[in-house]
Amino acid sequence: MKLVFPENYDPRLSVRETQEAIKYIRDTFQKELGKEMNLERISAPLFVEKSSGLNDNLSGTERPVQFDVSGIPGETMEVVHSLAKWKRMALKEYGFAPGEGLYTNMNAIRRDEELDNLHSCYVDQWDWEQVIRKEDRNLETLKETVRQIFKIIKHMQHEVWYKYPEAAKHLPKDIHFITSQELEDRYPDKTPKERENLICREYGCVFLMQIGDKLKSGEPHDGRAPDYDDWQLNGDILFWFEHLQCALEISSMGIRVDEKALEEQLKKAGCEDRRSLPYHRMLLNGELPYTIGGGIGQSRLCMLLLDRAHVGEVQASIWPEEMRRVCREHGIFLL
Repeated sequence: MKLVFPENYDPRLSVRETQEAIKYIRDTFQKELGKEMNLERISAPLFVEKSSGLNDNLSGTERPVQFDVSGIPGETMEVVHSLAKWKRMALKEYGFAPGEGLYTNMNAIRRDEELDNLHSCYVDQWDWEQVIRKEDRNLETLKETVRQIFKIIKHMQHEVWYKYPEAAKHLPKDIHFITSQELEDRYPDKTPKERENLICREYGCVFLMQIGDKLKSGEPHDGRAPDYDDWQLNGDILFWFEHLQCALEISSMGIRVDEKALEEQLKKAGCEDRRSLPYHRMLLNGELPYTIGGGIGQSRLCMLLLDRAHVGEVQASIWPEEMRRVCREHGIFLL
Protein backbone atom coordinates (compact mmCIF):
# COMPACT_ATOMS: atom_id res chain seq x y z
CA MET A 1 0.00 0.00 0.00
CA LYS A 2 1.76 3.13 -1.25
CA LEU A 3 0.31 6.28 0.29
CA VAL A 4 1.46 9.87 0.74
CA PHE A 5 0.18 11.93 3.66
CA PRO A 6 0.69 15.71 3.37
CA GLU A 7 1.84 17.33 6.58
CA ASN A 8 -0.90 19.24 8.46
CA TYR A 9 -3.44 18.30 5.80
CA ASP A 10 -6.78 20.12 5.99
CA PRO A 11 -9.55 19.34 3.43
CA ARG A 12 -11.29 22.62 4.45
CA LEU A 13 -14.74 21.32 3.44
CA SER A 14 -16.90 18.85 5.34
CA VAL A 15 -17.91 15.58 3.68
CA ARG A 16 -21.36 16.94 2.81
CA GLU A 17 -19.90 20.20 1.49
CA THR A 18 -17.44 18.12 -0.55
CA GLN A 19 -20.31 16.14 -2.09
CA GLU A 20 -22.02 19.41 -3.02
CA ALA A 21 -18.80 20.73 -4.58
CA ILE A 22 -18.29 17.51 -6.57
CA LYS A 23 -21.75 17.84 -8.10
CA TYR A 24 -21.17 21.51 -8.87
CA ILE A 25 -17.85 20.85 -10.63
CA ARG A 26 -19.19 17.93 -12.65
CA ASP A 27 -22.38 19.70 -13.73
CA THR A 28 -20.63 22.96 -14.60
CA PHE A 29 -17.58 21.50 -16.34
CA GLN A 30 -19.49 19.26 -18.73
CA LYS A 31 -21.74 22.15 -19.77
CA GLU A 32 -18.68 24.33 -20.45
CA LEU A 33 -16.92 21.51 -22.30
CA GLY A 34 -19.92 20.93 -24.55
CA LYS A 35 -20.46 24.63 -25.26
CA GLU A 36 -16.83 25.63 -25.88
CA MET A 37 -15.93 22.63 -28.05
CA ASN A 38 -19.28 22.13 -29.85
CA LEU A 39 -19.84 18.71 -28.29
CA GLU A 40 -23.23 17.06 -27.88
CA ARG A 41 -23.90 14.81 -24.90
CA ILE A 42 -24.81 11.21 -25.79
CA SER A 43 -25.34 7.94 -23.93
CA ALA A 44 -22.58 5.34 -23.95
CA PRO A 45 -22.23 1.65 -23.02
CA LEU A 46 -20.73 0.23 -19.83
CA PHE A 47 -19.64 -2.90 -21.73
CA VAL A 48 -19.03 -4.07 -25.30
CA GLU A 49 -18.72 -7.42 -27.08
CA LYS A 50 -15.16 -8.74 -27.01
CA SER A 51 -15.35 -9.76 -30.68
CA SER A 52 -16.10 -6.18 -31.79
CA GLY A 53 -12.55 -4.99 -31.06
CA LEU A 54 -14.01 -1.81 -29.58
CA ASN A 55 -12.53 -2.10 -26.09
CA ASP A 56 -9.40 -0.17 -25.25
CA ASN A 57 -6.58 -2.49 -24.20
CA LEU A 58 -4.64 0.40 -22.60
CA SER A 59 -0.98 -0.64 -22.32
CA GLY A 60 -1.80 -4.22 -23.30
CA THR A 61 -1.39 -5.89 -19.90
CA GLU A 62 -4.58 -4.88 -18.05
CA ARG A 63 -7.33 -7.52 -17.82
CA PRO A 64 -10.87 -6.38 -18.63
CA VAL A 65 -13.75 -7.57 -16.48
CA GLN A 66 -15.55 -10.22 -18.54
CA PHE A 67 -18.95 -11.90 -18.28
CA ASP A 68 -21.55 -13.66 -20.42
CA VAL A 69 -25.18 -12.75 -21.13
CA SER A 70 -27.73 -15.56 -21.24
CA GLY A 71 -29.60 -13.95 -24.13
CA ILE A 72 -26.47 -13.76 -26.33
CA PRO A 73 -24.90 -17.25 -26.19
CA GLY A 74 -21.33 -17.77 -27.37
CA GLU A 75 -20.32 -14.12 -26.88
CA THR A 76 -18.10 -12.64 -24.15
CA MET A 77 -18.84 -9.16 -22.85
CA GLU A 78 -16.14 -6.82 -21.53
CA VAL A 79 -16.57 -3.85 -19.22
CA VAL A 80 -14.97 -0.96 -21.09
CA HIS A 81 -11.53 0.37 -20.16
CA SER A 82 -12.36 3.50 -22.13
CA LEU A 83 -14.52 4.47 -25.11
CA ALA A 84 -11.70 5.59 -27.40
CA LYS A 85 -12.82 3.48 -30.36
CA TRP A 86 -16.54 3.31 -29.61
CA LYS A 87 -16.85 7.10 -29.90
CA ARG A 88 -15.46 7.13 -33.41
CA MET A 89 -18.03 4.55 -34.47
CA ALA A 90 -20.76 6.63 -32.83
CA LEU A 91 -19.71 9.77 -34.73
CA LYS A 92 -20.17 7.85 -37.97
CA GLU A 93 -23.46 6.22 -36.97
CA TYR A 94 -24.99 9.49 -35.73
CA GLY A 95 -23.87 11.53 -38.75
CA PHE A 96 -21.60 14.11 -37.08
CA ALA A 97 -19.85 16.54 -39.45
CA PRO A 98 -16.33 18.11 -39.20
CA GLY A 99 -16.23 20.56 -36.29
CA GLU A 100 -18.98 18.68 -34.45
CA GLY A 101 -18.47 16.16 -31.68
CA LEU A 102 -19.81 14.31 -28.68
CA TYR A 103 -19.05 13.78 -25.02
CA THR A 104 -20.31 11.19 -22.59
CA ASN A 105 -19.96 10.05 -19.01
CA MET A 106 -17.67 7.03 -19.11
CA ASN A 107 -17.55 4.60 -16.21
CA ALA A 108 -15.08 1.72 -16.15
CA ILE A 109 -13.53 -0.91 -13.92
CA ARG A 110 -9.77 -1.43 -14.01
CA ARG A 111 -9.19 -4.48 -11.86
CA ASP A 112 -5.39 -4.43 -12.12
CA GLU A 113 -4.93 -0.82 -10.99
CA GLU A 114 -2.62 -0.33 -8.01
CA LEU A 115 -4.59 1.47 -5.29
CA ASP A 116 -2.94 4.62 -3.95
CA ASN A 117 -3.56 8.38 -3.64
CA LEU A 118 -4.19 8.76 -7.38
CA HIS A 119 -5.43 5.38 -8.57
CA SER A 120 -8.69 3.53 -8.06
CA CYS A 121 -10.20 0.43 -9.64
CA TYR A 122 -13.15 2.64 -10.64
CA VAL A 123 -12.66 5.11 -13.48
CA ASP A 124 -15.00 7.99 -14.22
CA GLN A 125 -14.23 10.44 -16.98
CA TRP A 126 -15.72 12.60 -19.66
CA ASP A 127 -14.92 10.84 -22.92
CA TRP A 128 -15.13 13.21 -25.86
CA GLU A 129 -14.55 12.95 -29.61
CA GLN A 130 -14.76 15.44 -32.47
CA VAL A 131 -14.78 14.98 -36.24
CA ILE A 132 -11.97 16.75 -38.10
CA ARG A 133 -10.90 16.95 -41.74
CA LYS A 134 -7.96 14.88 -42.95
CA GLU A 135 -5.93 18.07 -43.49
CA ASP A 136 -6.48 18.94 -39.80
CA ARG A 137 -4.50 15.91 -38.65
CA ASN A 138 -1.52 17.98 -37.55
CA LEU A 139 0.32 19.38 -34.53
CA GLU A 140 -1.34 22.79 -34.80
CA THR A 141 -4.81 21.26 -34.40
CA LEU A 142 -3.65 19.18 -31.45
CA LYS A 143 -2.08 22.12 -29.62
CA GLU A 144 -5.05 24.41 -30.24
CA THR A 145 -7.42 21.78 -28.81
CA VAL A 146 -5.18 21.30 -25.76
CA ARG A 147 -5.17 25.06 -25.13
CA GLN A 148 -8.96 25.06 -25.40
CA ILE A 149 -9.30 22.33 -22.75
CA PHE A 150 -6.75 24.08 -20.51
CA LYS A 151 -8.80 27.28 -20.80
CA ILE A 152 -11.96 25.44 -19.69
CA ILE A 153 -10.14 23.96 -16.69
CA LYS A 154 -8.81 27.42 -15.76
CA HIS A 155 -12.32 28.82 -16.02
CA MET A 156 -13.50 26.09 -13.64
CA GLN A 157 -10.83 27.12 -11.17
CA HIS A 158 -12.36 30.61 -11.05
CA GLU A 159 -15.88 29.17 -10.70
CA VAL A 160 -14.80 26.97 -7.78
CA TRP A 161 -12.91 29.84 -6.16
CA TYR A 162 -16.03 32.01 -6.32
CA LYS A 163 -18.23 29.34 -4.71
CA TYR A 164 -15.69 27.67 -2.37
CA PRO A 165 -12.91 30.25 -1.85
CA GLU A 166 -11.46 28.41 1.14
CA ALA A 167 -10.98 25.18 -0.86
CA ALA A 168 -9.99 26.16 -4.40
CA LYS A 169 -6.52 25.41 -5.73
CA HIS A 170 -4.64 28.03 -7.77
CA LEU A 171 -3.58 26.72 -11.20
CA PRO A 172 -0.76 27.97 -13.47
CA LYS A 173 -1.50 30.62 -16.08
CA ASP A 174 -0.37 28.61 -19.11
CA ILE A 175 0.42 25.12 -20.38
CA HIS A 176 3.88 24.08 -21.65
CA PHE A 177 4.36 21.72 -24.61
CA ILE A 178 7.16 19.15 -24.78
CA THR A 179 7.64 15.79 -26.54
CA SER A 180 8.52 12.58 -24.73
CA GLN A 181 11.82 12.46 -26.66
CA GLU A 182 12.71 16.02 -25.67
CA LEU A 183 11.94 15.06 -22.09
CA GLU A 184 14.19 11.99 -22.27
CA ASP A 185 16.97 14.08 -23.80
CA ARG A 186 16.60 16.55 -20.93
CA TYR A 187 16.64 13.93 -18.16
CA PRO A 188 18.33 10.84 -19.67
CA ASP A 189 19.16 9.28 -16.30
CA LYS A 190 15.60 9.52 -14.91
CA THR A 191 12.61 7.20 -15.19
CA PRO A 192 9.59 8.38 -17.22
CA LYS A 193 7.63 9.23 -14.04
CA GLU A 194 10.59 11.10 -12.57
CA ARG A 195 10.86 13.11 -15.79
CA GLU A 196 7.16 13.99 -15.62
CA ASN A 197 7.54 15.16 -12.04
CA LEU A 198 10.56 17.32 -12.83
CA ILE A 199 9.04 19.04 -15.86
CA CYS A 200 5.69 19.63 -14.10
CA ARG A 201 7.38 21.05 -11.02
CA GLU A 202 9.16 23.53 -13.30
CA TYR A 203 6.20 24.65 -15.44
CA GLY A 204 3.12 23.86 -13.34
CA CYS A 205 1.19 22.38 -16.25
CA VAL A 206 2.55 20.41 -19.22
CA PHE A 207 1.21 18.70 -22.31
CA LEU A 208 3.55 15.77 -22.84
CA MET A 209 3.38 14.75 -26.51
CA GLN A 210 4.15 11.71 -28.66
CA ILE A 211 3.53 8.83 -26.26
CA GLY A 212 3.56 5.20 -27.38
CA ASP A 213 6.44 4.81 -29.82
CA LYS A 214 9.94 3.82 -28.77
CA LEU A 215 12.36 6.58 -27.79
CA LYS A 216 16.09 6.69 -28.53
CA SER A 217 16.62 4.65 -25.35
CA GLY A 218 14.72 1.79 -26.98
CA GLU A 219 11.69 2.04 -24.65
CA PRO A 220 8.47 4.05 -24.99
CA HIS A 221 7.77 6.77 -22.43
CA ASP A 222 4.55 4.94 -21.58
CA GLY A 223 2.34 2.29 -23.14
CA ARG A 224 -0.42 3.26 -25.55
CA ALA A 225 -2.73 0.99 -27.50
CA PRO A 226 -1.80 1.03 -31.20
CA ASP A 227 -5.30 1.38 -32.62
CA TYR A 228 -6.74 4.69 -31.48
CA ASP A 229 -4.20 7.53 -30.85
CA ASP A 230 -1.67 8.43 -33.52
CA TRP A 231 1.54 8.14 -31.46
CA GLN A 232 2.96 11.20 -33.22
CA LEU A 233 -0.11 13.34 -32.47
CA ASN A 234 -1.15 12.54 -28.92
CA GLY A 235 -0.27 13.39 -25.33
CA ASP A 236 -1.22 13.82 -21.68
CA ILE A 237 -2.22 16.98 -19.79
CA LEU A 238 -0.28 16.96 -16.51
CA PHE A 239 -0.47 19.35 -13.55
CA TRP A 240 2.05 19.70 -10.73
CA PHE A 241 0.32 18.59 -7.54
CA GLU A 242 1.98 20.04 -4.47
CA HIS A 243 0.25 17.84 -1.89
CA LEU A 244 1.74 14.67 -3.36
CA GLN A 245 4.87 16.21 -4.89
CA CYS A 246 4.14 14.65 -8.27
CA ALA A 247 2.57 15.15 -11.69
CA LEU A 248 -1.20 14.63 -11.80
CA GLU A 249 -2.58 13.42 -15.14
CA ILE A 250 -5.95 15.02 -15.89
CA SER A 251 -6.38 13.99 -19.51
CA SER A 252 -5.01 11.63 -22.14
CA MET A 253 -5.93 12.66 -25.67
CA GLY A 254 -4.86 12.83 -29.28
CA ILE A 255 -5.62 12.86 -32.96
CA ARG A 256 -6.75 9.38 -33.87
CA VAL A 257 -5.02 7.02 -36.27
CA ASP A 258 -5.72 7.15 -39.98
CA GLU A 259 -5.28 4.10 -42.22
CA LYS A 260 -1.51 4.57 -42.57
CA ALA A 261 -0.82 5.16 -38.87
CA LEU A 262 -2.96 2.17 -37.89
CA GLU A 263 -1.03 -0.16 -40.19
CA GLU A 264 2.32 1.10 -38.89
CA GLN A 265 1.38 0.97 -35.21
CA LEU A 266 -0.25 -2.46 -35.36
CA LYS A 267 2.98 -3.76 -36.91
CA LYS A 268 5.19 -2.09 -34.28
CA ALA A 269 3.01 -3.47 -31.48
CA GLY A 270 2.85 -6.98 -32.95
CA CYS A 271 -0.95 -6.74 -33.14
CA GLU A 272 -1.51 -7.19 -36.87
CA ASP A 273 -4.11 -9.88 -36.13
CA ARG A 274 -6.47 -7.06 -35.11
CA ARG A 275 -6.81 -6.05 -38.76
CA SER A 276 -9.58 -8.63 -39.09
CA LEU A 277 -11.74 -7.17 -36.30
CA PRO A 278 -14.85 -5.22 -37.42
CA TYR A 279 -13.70 -1.81 -36.13
CA HIS A 280 -10.23 -2.14 -37.65
CA ARG A 281 -11.58 -3.30 -41.00
CA MET A 282 -13.83 -0.25 -41.17
CA LEU A 283 -10.94 2.06 -40.36
CA LEU A 284 -8.59 0.49 -42.90
CA ASN A 285 -11.33 0.69 -45.53
CA GLY A 286 -11.75 4.43 -44.94
CA GLU A 287 -15.26 4.03 -43.55
CA LEU A 288 -14.73 5.98 -40.33
CA PRO A 289 -14.36 9.77 -39.92
CA TYR A 290 -11.03 11.38 -38.97
CA THR A 291 -11.26 12.46 -35.37
CA ILE A 292 -9.56 13.93 -32.32
CA GLY A 293 -10.59 12.90 -28.84
CA GLY A 294 -9.69 11.94 -25.32
CA GLY A 295 -10.79 11.47 -21.76
CA ILE A 296 -10.85 13.96 -18.88
CA GLY A 297 -10.88 12.41 -15.43
CA GLN A 298 -13.90 13.54 -13.43
CA SER A 299 -12.59 12.55 -10.00
CA ARG A 300 -9.08 13.68 -10.91
CA LEU A 301 -10.44 17.12 -11.89
CA CYS A 302 -12.38 17.39 -8.62
CA MET A 303 -9.26 16.31 -6.74
CA LEU A 304 -7.22 19.01 -8.51
CA LEU A 305 -9.69 21.87 -8.14
CA LEU A 306 -10.55 21.08 -4.50
CA ASP A 307 -6.87 20.39 -3.68
CA ARG A 308 -7.49 16.94 -2.19
CA ALA A 309 -4.77 14.45 -1.26
CA HIS A 310 -6.58 11.22 -2.19
CA VAL A 311 -8.89 10.42 -5.09
CA GLY A 312 -11.11 8.52 -2.63
CA GLU A 313 -12.09 11.88 -1.09
CA VAL A 314 -14.00 12.75 -4.26
CA GLN A 315 -15.01 9.29 -5.52
CA ALA A 316 -16.93 6.40 -3.96
CA SER A 317 -14.92 3.25 -4.63
CA ILE A 318 -13.46 0.16 -2.97
CA TRP A 319 -10.44 0.54 -0.66
CA PRO A 320 -8.65 -1.82 1.71
CA GLU A 321 -9.83 -1.38 5.31
CA GLU A 322 -6.26 -0.68 6.38
CA MET A 323 -6.07 2.18 3.87
CA ARG A 324 -9.32 3.65 5.17
CA ARG A 325 -8.07 3.47 8.75
CA VAL A 326 -4.67 5.04 8.07
CA CYS A 327 -6.17 7.77 5.88
CA ARG A 328 -8.69 8.71 8.57
CA GLU A 329 -5.85 9.00 11.09
CA HIS A 330 -4.25 11.59 8.75
CA GLY A 331 -7.44 13.64 8.22
CA ILE A 332 -8.34 12.01 4.88
CA PHE A 333 -11.93 10.74 4.71
CA LEU A 334 -12.53 8.23 1.91
CA LEU A 335 -16.09 8.23 0.55
